[in-house]
Amino acid sequence: MAASPEIGRSVEDFTLPGGVLHDGVFERRDFALRKQLGRPLVLAFYPGDDTSVCTKQLCSYSSGLETFTDCGADVWAISPQSVDSHESFALKYELRMPLLADTERSVARAFGVAAPGIGLRRAVFLIAADGTLHWKHVALFGATFQSKETLARHLASLREA
Repeated sequence: MAASPEIGRSVEDFTLPGGVLHDGVFERRDFALRKQLGRPLVLAFYPGDDTSVCTKQLCSYSSGLETFTDCGADVWAISPQSVDSHESFALKYELRMPLLADTERSVARAFGVAAPGIGLRRAVFLIAADGTLHWKHVALFGATFQSKETLARHLASLREA
């Protein structure tokens, strides 16, 4: 497994297919990190659509999306499932953040979270508006996730820096 990016270093650009739910319609498009510069970004890597802990995590982030937008940040969720799977997942749970498909696990490898056997580790990376890594948490076991309150505290420290 590759090492994850270091705090304070620029994050390597990537583009992934995905979609986001708007007014009950899953709008598909490509999401490029370089186009996100200028706003902080929460990247939430999760092992699988429609699984117990992943569903709890993404429903929590989606229902509390204003917590992130109040911090000036966007949230992207990334897993190895297809865009079709993401669409079903988003529609079933009314998930409001973009779901990105890393089917080749290339972005997961670049962030050091690809894991043999399980696909990828549950992880969260906070990327500052200038594209540098501000904070990260990579779980050894994916049974828990970082709360939106914890992430909001770290996002607030971006504004203070």
